[in-house]
Amino acid sequence: MRPRASGSVPPVIAMGSGVTLTAVLRLLHRSSIPAFAVSPDKDFSSHSRWHRVLPGSEHLRPSDLKNWLDHLELDGAVLLPCADDWVAATAALPAETACRFPSSVATLGVIETLVDKWKFARLLQQERLPHPDTRLLNSLEELESLPDSAFQQYILKPLSSVAFSQKYGVKGFMIHNREDARRAMQHVPFPIMLQEFIPGPPTAGYFVEGFIDRNGRTCAMFARRRLRMYPRPLGNSTFMQSVPLNAVAGAVAPLQYLLESLSYRGVFSAEFKYDARDGFFKLLEINARPWWYIEVPAEAGIDICRMAYLDALGLDIEPALTYKAGHRFGYPFADLRAWRELQKAEGLDFWSWLASWGGASVTPFAWNDPMPAFAFGWQQLSEYFRHKRALQSVETEAKAGQNARDLVQDQDLARR
Repeated sequence: MRPRASGSVPPVIAMGSGVTLTAVLRLLHRSSIPAFAVSPDKDFSSHSRWHRVLPGSEHLRPSDLKNWLDHLELDGAVLLPCADDWVAATAALPAETACRFPSSVATLGVIETLVDKWKFARLLQQERLPHPDTRLLNSLEELESLPDSAFQQYILKPLSSVAFSQKYGVKGFMIHNREDARRAMQHVPFPIMLQEFIPGPPTAGYFVEGFIDRNGRTCAMFARRRLRMYPRPLGNSTFMQSVPLNAVAGAVAPLQYLLESLSYRGVFSAEFKYDARDGFFKLLEINARPWWYIEVPAEAGIDICRMAYLDALGLDIEPALTYKAGHRFGYPFADLRAWRELQKAEGLDFWSWLASWGGASVTPFAWNDPMPAFAFGWQQLSEYFRHKRALQSVETEAKAGQNARDLVQDQDLARR
């Protein structure tokens, strides 16, 4: 039987995983847009009330998207990619497939420039936009040829953050001297980027997000400020607050210029860090997809998922560029770990931390769809204790090895 959406409303095929996919499915449901999900096996987003799958999507990879769509018994659908690899796969679809399965995404060349962090760094250099000092290292010889000053407060970052994070479990390696760089590169292949770390606390981090339609019109823009993160200094935002656009005018102007020069289309999420040394917002990256906290602007009347759906179908969009700032939101489990770091470093007491959550939105919890949050929390707890046990095992082995060496040394001394 051929899957059909209710009535004549074309459905969405949302592709991704985790918190972002769960948020997108909820927003589509709220807009009465039928949706199907493509996600990894056993992903916690499958616990959502609105997670429905299509035949053959259980183990679908981005590289197989065209073939799967061409054989899919569906009259048509709007594609809404929620991860970098799915965005690239969607942008790469030939015209005949894209006609049946439209989307609101940028061209493949633009997507590749944003996903490849070195290409993006070069673009910022060419456009002379505020950004961290960045260079590409292709070999250990190049690394050794740099002066000592090139390793003070710098980050070794991958060209592809997705593949790197999946393999090493981190976004990059913070280094303070040449020896740090040598140790990091013992297990990491070249090429890799050496990027300046912009000094400043988590509160120096800002995000400007929104949507640009097929005519190049900015239909939505929303800004937030990071309040806490875990782990520091290279981690994820755990607690944030929406801020007015005029508070980040120094970030908005260069971002709009860049997106216009790229003839950008679709959802975007740009990350900046304010550099107190020169007063500039330094652009770190632009993600061409929905993000973890995309439900927050929707609460303020800026439904970016609905905009992407309408634009893909060639329909008109009513811009939404104003919102009430000051709303706080985040992910409590990770933010609890952020508080523990602050407690040790700055003495932040538990009750002050708890009070900061008063009236805040909790991701990924929703009263009408609570199960993904419980599944996610259980997953995070399991990973935390698994990591803790692994560290304890390493420490035990190291201690046992040291004890064995001490015993051999004692026996050797006794023989003497």
